[in-house]
Amino acid sequence: MREHSRTELSRKLARHTDDPTEITALLDDFEQRGWLSESRFVEQTVHSLATRYGMRRIVHKLREKGVSDASIASVQPYLKQQAQAAAQAVLKRKFAGPPDTPEARARQVRFLQARGFDYDVIRKVLNWHEED
Repeated sequence: MREHSRTELSRKLARHTDDPTEITALLDDFEQRGWLSESRFVEQTVHSLATRYGMRRIVHKLREKGVSDASIASVQPYLKQQAQAAAQAVLKRKFAGPPDTPEARARQVRFLQARGFDYDVIRKVLNWHEED
């Protein structure tokens, strides 16, 4: 099982009732009891995605799930801190070694960009990767 955001639960429950106020009241009750927590959801999501994706992709996923901007802003420093290590690990898992041609380098850059890593991080990681 995993944590769900308030928006996710609202969408799931919407097909079971015609009255949206019932859903709001139920979710408010869940939050008061501690069964629903945005901070727990953000923490769990970041923990599960931070080793495979960059900050941009994780922030996008959190926004898709309806997480508030304040909660997203609270995890961004952690994501920035972990970005280079995560990009290095992802690159090592996917590619056998440093790029030997400009085309191979471009392929690795595109791969890391698709994973949500910033270009500054990509540049540092590829320079580090080429030194190995």
